[in-house]
Amino acid sequence: MDQFLFAAPFSALPTFAAALFGLLIGSFLNVVIHRMPKMLEREFENACAEHVGKEPVHTDTYTLSVPRSACPHCGHKITALENVPVISYLVLRGKCRGCKAPISARYPAIELLSGVTAAWMIWQFGSGWAGLGAAVFGLMLIAMTFIDLDTQYLPDDLTLPLLWLGLLINIRGAFATLPDAVLGAAAGYLVLWGVNALFKLVRKMDGMGGGDFKLLAALGAWMGWQMLPAIILLSSVVGAVVGISLMMFAGNGRDTRIPFGPYLAGAGMLALLFRPEIATLMGMYFNPGQPV
Repeated sequence: MDQFLFAAPFSALPTFAAALFGLLIGSFLNVVIHRMPKMLEREFENACAEHVGKEPVHTDTYTLSVPRSACPHCGHKITALENVPVISYLVLRGKCRGCKAPISARYPAIELLSGVTAAWMIWQFGSGWAGLGAAVFGLMLIAMTFIDLDTQYLPDDLTLPLLWLGLLINIRGAFATLPDAVLGAAAGYLVLWGVNALFKLVRKMDGMGGGDFKLLAALGAWMGWQMLPAIILLSSVVGAVVGISLMMFAGNGRDTRIPFGPYLAGAGMLALLFRPEIATLMGMYFNPGQPV
């Protein structure tokens, strides 16, 4: 019964619908990626001003929906027709309608990535709760990846909901048993916390931020503690290769901070999509009764 509740057979129609939905969400993720760090920074600055008895630094409304999106060069307000995922970018030829300033290709790229991710998750896990949950999982990781790349910060507003969603979806064992998910959340946090504590003891500085601890905890909540070694190995190898490459070819020093969140997110996506294969490769036990 649980298998039918969480996983539905593959169908082209749900996959196509997921792709369209992912494109639309991708457009919203562009707003989240740009505005959420600014919102948190403004809240922090206002809190600091209040703490010392000063007037708030920011008094205007700034949320994910207010003010309307506008061109940063000329202030042209983006209309609904100019905000159609991917298509608007192509029609406008990658330029602002008002001042013809170039629009970053990252916007349609994130929209396409979101559409592909949502469709792949539904194709892989079906249109039941497992597939819908996996789509949300992937889309949230996309937002966190680009925020971390831009700011080297992983907001609690994203990492903590992802953790709780992982525990909730595993109440009926969608991707792991609930005990394994709880252990995965605790172990994911404590492992990176311990690594950072040792690093700080030796180097007298933090090696990573608390957001990385919470993100790995969230990944553990989704896939159980058994997948944590694979996630840590995959993310560490890729992170080490990128870090060494930056030192060799970009001239970055050893103390240059490199965001670890994108590597954790990428490893988490691979671990969710290829759980049986990764488990077999690492000689781990994988329960074939779980929907995959």
